[in-house]
Amino acid sequence: MGRNSDLDKFKTRDFSIRRKLYNICSVITVISLSVALIETVITYDSNYYKLILAGALLLYVAITIITAKLKKTNFGTGVTAFLIIFFYIPFSFFTGGGVCGDAPIWILYAILYVSVLMIGPIKKVFYGLIVIEMVVCYYVSFKYPERIQSYPDNVEHVYSLVSIVLIGIAIGIIVDYMVNLYQRQRIQSHSQMQEIKALSDSQNQFFSSMSHEIRTPINTIIGLNEMILRENISDEVAEDAANIRAAGKMLLSLINDILDMSKLESGQMVIADESYHPGDMLSDIVGMLWIRAKEKNLDFNITVAHDIPDELSGDEVRIKQILINVLNNAIKYTKEGSVKLSVQCEKLDDNKVNMIYTIEDTGIGIKKEDIPYLFTAFKRVDETQTRHIEGTGLGLSIVKRFTELMGGKVTVNSIYTVGTTFIVEIPQKVISDKNIGEVNLEHSKNVEKLSHYKSRFEAPNAKVLLVDDNASNIMVESKLLRDTKVQIDTASSGAEALEKTLAKEYNLIFMDHLMPEMDGIECFKAIRSQVGGMNRNTHVVILTANADEEHKILFEKEGFDAYLAKPVSGEELENTVYRFLPSDMVNVLGSAEEIFEETISWMQDNKKKKTVSVTSESVADIPNELAERYEISVIPHMVKTDEGLFRDGTEIDTQGVISYMRKPEHHIETRSPDTKEHEEFFAEELKKANNVVHISISSKVAHSGCPSAMEASKAFDNVTVIDSGHLSSGQGIMAIEAAKMAARGKSAEEIVEEMKHLKDKVRTSFVLDDIDYLARSKQINPKLANIVKSLSGHPVIMLKNGKIGLDSMIFGSRRYAWKKYINSTLRHEGGIDKSILFVTYVGLTNKEMEWIRDRIAEKAKFEEIIFQKASPAIAVNCGPGTFGLLLKEL
Repeated sequence: MGRNSDLDKFKTRDFSIRRKLYNICSVITVISLSVALIETVITYDSNYYKLILAGALLLYVAITIITAKLKKTNFGTGVTAFLIIFFYIPFSFFTGGGVCGDAPIWILYAILYVSVLMIGPIKKVFYGLIVIEMVVCYYVSFKYPERIQSYPDNVEHVYSLVSIVLIGIAIGIIVDYMVNLYQRQRIQSHSQMQEIKALSDSQNQFFSSMSHEIRTPINTIIGLNEMILRENISDEVAEDAANIRAAGKMLLSLINDILDMSKLESGQMVIADESYHPGDMLSDIVGMLWIRAKEKNLDFNITVAHDIPDELSGDEVRIKQILINVLNNAIKYTKEGSVKLSVQCEKLDDNKVNMIYTIEDTGIGIKKEDIPYLFTAFKRVDETQTRHIEGTGLGLSIVKRFTELMGGKVTVNSIYTVGTTFIVEIPQKVISDKNIGEVNLEHSKNVEKLSHYKSRFEAPNAKVLLVDDNASNIMVESKLLRDTKVQIDTASSGAEALEKTLAKEYNLIFMDHLMPEMDGIECFKAIRSQVGGMNRNTHVVILTANADEEHKILFEKEGFDAYLAKPVSGEELENTVYRFLPSDMVNVLGSAEEIFEETISWMQDNKKKKTVSVTSESVADIPNELAERYEISVIPHMVKTDEGLFRDGTEIDTQGVISYMRKPEHHIETRSPDTKEHEEFFAEELKKANNVVHISISSKVAHSGCPSAMEASKAFDNVTVIDSGHLSSGQGIMAIEAAKMAARGKSAEEIVEEMKHLKDKVRTSFVLDDIDYLARSKQINPKLANIVKSLSGHPVIMLKNGKIGLDSMIFGSRRYAWKKYINSTLRHEGGIDKSILFVTYVGLTNKEMEWIRDRIAEKAKFEEIIFQKASPAIAVNCGPGTFGLLLKEL
């Protein structure tokens, strides 16, 4: 409603400006006509001209009054322009000296009038009319000068001067008004920008404060909850505590989403670039979300490729946020079945990999028409299905924008009511050459208690100062460090901290950021410059609820030794203390990590998804050997007879089709896969590959599967359908070339681009014994077929621009026609790719095929000649005694 209101205001303001300009122009036009009338009264004896101008003036005044009363500016503008162009200018031109008079000046005024007051297509129409009028007037003046009347008594100088003054004043007034209008608009725009910036800053400050205020109590909840899990407690209490921990972390994730959306909208988001261990990150994610899946009785699986680098560099926090959002959505919208996370990587170069996270679910799916709106903030698709599901509508918008900020992309493939697959690709720098390997990356199922918790080290002689104005935070942090046996002092303000640092030397100081009177940064600077202070060189770690990248950069700039975001875990606190304490103070006790049941499986090389899978159709006539070699999957067409519907190539063979077609009374036709069948086919392929490139039969032939494949691909961001413009082995050549590119590691985008060029190089043609079959299958016009048949020739058909057309007719015996066809097809031998030639045939004997091979060898030397029996669906269209030479040009 707000947007419509703003738009209405804008339109109203724009219309008001045009009305003012119209009024200005109207006044100028009335004055001009009045002056012209006065000039005519003084200089002309004839009453004829006086009456015409007087009538024009009265008519224009009437139009102006009517326009003002009706408030129809468009009407007044159109009529005025029409009168100026088709009355005043021609009248002035032919009665006032032609090109030497004042008419050319009024043509300029007409152009200005149309430019300023008219909008839309009508403006172009009037521009055209002005040009036509100028051409006609100047032509008449040049060709028939006798038709141009001069001013009486040589007063053309007066007329010209008056016109220049009037038009000059008019142009000056209009330009001055528009300049002033522009300046006012600029000032107003600047003022609005300042207001927007102030509002944005205020909003960011609010979200930042909100984040801080919420994180502080959560720090207490999660910290004390961790202490409960360390105790010897019952399984029921342990499960309750684990649920509290998971809920706390999800609440933090939601807070981060709200805060980050604010920063994204204001353009203040900064992406970090720090080293991290993907195994630890994945363990943390699964630990957070497993319990939510368990509550809904969903299977939750994670599969990780063992060749992922052990250490990467990037923004771990944002990547974790992305995965949590997508996985959380998958769990929310899945009522039964499973949610699966698969992780693998592709090497981009020696120092970079493309991390690929695939999240699959068996949930409600997404309608094709809703996919374009999936990543829109605050919008939820298919409200009828999702109105009972909680959520802010921010998650996927943040996912997309974070992914793009990191140079990656997120794609979605979904079949409504069946399930959805999200694929998130993010390039990351490689820090370690070591692979993550087949290690036991395990995590808590959130129901295990930490009763066997044991600190990694003890440091009884170490002195640690905790500075925080919140007593709960000090209590939590003290308890979390209790088992390390470090000596802990506390201070509730910056002033108290300075008193303690003046009197005692500490090995490490944990400093809260936001405190009254003196904040953490001010206190840190005071400690560093404290006269007589004993901690000017002590390590100081900032503890803050402001967990964004902007504050992190600020703390680094100020010189803090480390940064910990609240809520802070016991493990983070212990690791930080261990890192900064002198080694002689630390007594290492060994790893005390609890070993839990493994829920992460490891992806073997043969189970990894391919980057690109190339698919096609049974009508592409790809030999089984090549289809298996290049892993090309095909979706079958169907052959429909009076006996039923049969799957092309599996439930019916070519010989059976030929035998069946020999009887004219037998009805037979082909049917391509429909949209649903294509969707199921693509969904199955996406289980084996991250992207699918589908080479389809030409969309311009009858019974083409291309339109339904195109429609089905709308449900999948990772499926690209290419209209090959060919059929049979011509289509197959393109599929094989695409599969070769995929095997060489080319991306889907590179393959698609190459196919655009390749389709113009492939030649698809056939020589037929009988054109009746093409007519019966409605591939060509039956009337054309009758004409060809009456000539008793052998038709040669060729695909041009994707359409089947009659290329030529060869008269004579079958062998003569075949030889002529071969010679014609291979006549430009030098421009043909000799690596492979497909001879696709229907109903030929071995002896006939050998004869064809010999004729080809006489004409050109190919590295490989493949005789491929046409699929039943192709045979239906061509009939027996047909073969084609299908090849690629250089």
